[in-house]
Amino acid sequence: MKRIKVWIEAMRLRTLPVSVAGVLAGVACGFYYGMESWLQGALCMLLAVSAQIASNFANEYFDYKKGLDRKGREGFRRGVTEGDISPHSMLAATLGTLALSCLTGIAMMLLCGQWWLLAPGILIALFALGYSAGPWPLSHHGLGDVAVIIFFGIVPVCLTAYLCDGCSFRSLPLAMPLSLAVGLLAANVLIVNNYRDVEDDAACGKRTTVVIFGRKTMSMLYLCSGIVAMVIMFPVWKATMLWGGWFVPFLYLALHRAIWLRLRNCRGAALNPLLGLTAMNLLVFSLFTSAALFLSAR
Repeated sequence: MKRIKVWIEAMRLRTLPVSVAGVLAGVACGFYYGMESWLQGALCMLLAVSAQIASNFANEYFDYKKGLDRKGREGFRRGVTEGDISPHSMLAATLGTLALSCLTGIAMMLLCGQWWLLAPGILIALFALGYSAGPWPLSHHGLGDVAVIIFFGIVPVCLTAYLCDGCSFRSLPLAMPLSLAVGLLAANVLIVNNYRDVEDDAACGKRTTVVIFGRKTMSMLYLCSGIVAMVIMFPVWKATMLWGGWFVPFLYLALHRAIWLRLRNCRGAALNPLLGLTAMNLLVFSLFTSAALFLSAR
């Protein structure tokens, strides 16, 4: 039982709503314009979740190998660093989940016959590893936030909408602003994570955006990202106005502000609940937006 708990912790379940939210929003866009493949939506969900878990595993393994983690760090328990999981087992789990993600992507291509999808598939796999691995890890050079906007927002929302709508680009007028909004809100989850770890990251030379710009600046960026995301969503609110779409930004911003007020005054392990709350707020946003799109479907 303890071993299972350790592996569940390594998956970082609090953050998985981030990948779920993007695919769910993409499915809703596809449905709005005339859903043609629920199977593709299910495969997109499996690919997104498995790729995120692979990235989380890779983060544990490669940060351990580079000596960036230490015992007793704030936040998620590092199973490899703490001696709960062997480095070999974590590397095997990383490659196994990444292989599952790649096989899912291949199945999606075979179903739709769109071989150009191999390119974004390769980029997704590279991001899962390159976030923490390689000679120039994105998360160590202040690029993690940009990568999250792209690979948890733009890529999953737009590609899922494209595949679910029968490989049509007609969903882009709604999918694109929705993908940018989801990406900004997903990046907020990373801001909380790095906000919590800023001292440890600075000590080991890991230059996250919070290390570079400081807590005060990034806490304001956290607040502003939520507001900008709601403004970007105007085409979606307009399309779903009759079915309660107008209600979603007010609900999101109320929860967002409450979390931000706590964020400014918390440090260390006290930020862990806010990490989960930020991810869940994104999921709530995606669920209500998707519901409005489903009800407004043509």
